[in-house]
Amino acid sequence: MKINLTINHENREVEVEPLERLIDMLRNRLGLTSVKEGCGEGECGACTIIVDQRAVTSCTMLAVQVNGCDVLTTEGLQRGGELDRLQEAFINNGAIQCGYCTPGMLMSVKALLLHQPNPSKEEVIKAIEGNLCRCTGYHPIIKAVESLKEEAVHGQ
Repeated sequence: MKINLTINHENREVEVEPLERLIDMLRNRLGLTSVKEGCGEGECGACTIIVDQRAVTSCTMLAVQVNGCDVLTTEGLQRGGELDRLQEAFINNGAIQCGYCTPGMLMSVKALLLHQPNPSKEEVIKAIEGNLCRCTGYHPIIKAVESLKEEAVHGQ
């Protein structure tokens, strides 16, 4: 069956199987390999993407569920060859180590920022609570988001 969606700012029509998981469509049909499979049951957050401005785990959704939706993966954060400010903040604050959880963390935080451009530390913690990180820990990630607020205050 065919579904229509906007994926990373581009309208697409994709042929999918009725029971095909969203993560499999993104990785195998569209080549969007930033979407990582960790647990396969929505517990680790590695496969987090944004669907209609909400963070969701793509391993727990069927591809047909995004018919007519706006989908954003980490590949879609970069525009015109320029990293998103959030991606730069992660790099500048050491919020990446092995990188496996990074795409899911970025998308969870980006979804928060879409609704709350000036989040509190508690809101950031809540936004990433479904994402597991075994290397970096959570403090550099929170620091990266807080650096965006400092940037805004100092007009950078």
